[in-house]
Amino acid sequence: MIPVRPHEVISVAVFLLVLLALYGWEAVLLGRAAVARIRRRPVRAVLTSRTALVVHSLAVLGIVCMLYGRFIEPFRVEVNLMTVHTPHLGKASFRIVQISDLHCDAMPRNEEQMVRTVNALRPDIVVATGDYLNDIAGLPRLKEALGRLDAALGKFAVTGNFEVDRWSGLDLLEGTGFQRLDMDTVSVARDGETIAIYGLAMDRSRDGKAFLQGLPHDRFNVLLYHTPDLIEDVDGLGISLYLCGHTHGGQVALPLYGALITFSRHGKKYESGTYRVGDTMLYVNRGLGLERRPAPQVRFLARPEIAVFDIVPGP
Repeated sequence: MIPVRPHEVISVAVFLLVLLALYGWEAVLLGRAAVARIRRRPVRAVLTSRTALVVHSLAVLGIVCMLYGRFIEPFRVEVNLMTVHTPHLGKASFRIVQISDLHCDAMPRNEEQMVRTVNALRPDIVVATGDYLNDIAGLPRLKEALGRLDAALGKFAVTGNFEVDRWSGLDLLEGTGFQRLDMDTVSVARDGETIAIYGLAMDRSRDGKAFLQGLPHDRFNVLLYHTPDLIEDVDGLGISLYLCGHTHGGQVALPLYGALITFSRHGKKYESGTYRVGDTMLYVNRGLGLERRPAPQVRFLARPEIAVFDIVPGP
C-alpha cells in the first residue's frame, strides 16, 4: 500500500478549499452583477470594486495556470545534467541516463521525445525506475519506445508500484533490451574499471537492507529502487548513488511550498531532486508521465524530466 502522510492530506484539502472559495466568490460576484442588470441597477460598482478586481484577477490567473498545467507543462521535458565525482575510478567515466514513471496510456505523450532526447545524450547506461504503464492500450508504444533507446554498456530497470499492483502478470520489459533487476547485481566495466548496479523490486523493500549488506566500499555502487523510502535504511551500506522516482515532484507543486503530495513514507522530505544522506547521493526523478485517472492530468511546477549522471574520477 502506498503511504499518504496526514499533513499531505491536509495540504491537498486546504488547496482545494482555497480554490473552491475563490471560484465560489467569483460566482457570487457574477451572480450579483446579473441580478443588478435584471433590476436595471448599476453593474459597474459590483464588478469593479477593489475586492472584486482582486478576485477576478486571481480567478483568471488560476484558469491560466490550469490551462498551462494541462496542455503545456506535461510536455516540457527537462534534461537535468549532473557530474558525480568518485575516488573509486581511475581514468574511466560512465554516463548514466535515468528515466522514470512513464505511465504510458492510450494517448501518446512524451515517449517519442524521450527516445530522441536519450539517444542524443549518448548514454553508456540507461536505467528505468518503475511505473511504466497506466493502460494496457499503451503497452505496444511503451515497448517500442524502450526498445529504441540506445546504451553502449546496457539498459537496466526495476519495477514500481504499478507493476506490482496492476501488471504483475505481464512482463512489460520483454523485447525492449532492458534487463530487469530484482535483488540482482550487475557489474558494468570500461577500460578495466567497474561500477556496480543493484536493483530492488518494489515489493522487496523488506529484503533491501539484507540484500545490500557487505557491499564493497571501494567501488562505485548504484542502487535502483522505485521510491526514496529506503534512503535512510541504506545509509552507511556503501551505496554511492541511489536513483528513484515515484513522487512526480508532487505533479502539482506550489511556489515556496513545493509538492502537495508525494506518496512517500518520508512525505515531502525527499520530494524531488538531489539529496545527500551520509555518503549516499539520492536523486528523486520527477518522471515523464502522469498518474492515471482519476488523478488530475496536469503538471504544475513539476516538469517531466530525464536525469543524466556523468560519473567521473575525482575526490
